Amino acid sequence: MKKLIAALAVAATLLFASPTFAYTVKSGDTMSKIARDNSLNLADLARLNPQIQNLDLIHVGEIVDTQKSEETTMKPEIIVGYSTYEIDLLARLVRAEAQTEPYQGKVAVACVVLNRVDSSAFPNSIKEVIYQKRQFQPVQNGQINKPADEDSINAVHEALNGSRSVAGGSLYFYNPAIATSRWLDSRATTLVIGRHVFKI
Repeated sequence: MKKLIAALAVAATLLFASPTFAYTVKSGDTMSKIARDNSLNLADLARLNPQIQNLDLIHVGEIVDTQKSEETTMKPEIIVGYSTYEIDLLARLVRAEAQTEPYQGKVAVACVVLNRVDSSAFPNSIKEVIYQKRQFQPVQNGQINKPADEDSINAVHEALNGSRSVAGGSLYFYNPAIATSRWLDSRATTLVIGRHVFKI
């Protein structure tokens, strides 16, 4: 009888124990770090946690679902046609242009550059698009030379690996509150993320 009770107790413990895929946020955690530590793409982690509406704002003690499935398990990233230098350059631009913007805003900035590469109206490489004269302020003020942060690197990889729809066909973005030129005001708006307005 004692053995039976013990067995039932163990079974109950297993049944009601917290699932291993329920992660409790600790000090210093970011959604990007949690995704990487659990072999998930950030976009997949966001889909698993619709209650977290701002990926840049999580709190200590908050529960994050990290359950993997065949669909959400991170697959090796394959980036064809871009050099390591260009990927790093794009990540540095994203950091400089969108460091204080929401994560999706960072992905969208990367997408704008990639959309320009694909457009006949712009140069056909990441480097040439970024260094095209008078296009990006960080090139002019030297911010482009500062190292990329983790979120910017992740955002670039996400844009390069299938998240181009985030920005639609946007070819431009700007912050209307600080822009010194107003010529973009007349162009069609595709979306607004944070303080950036994206345009075709």
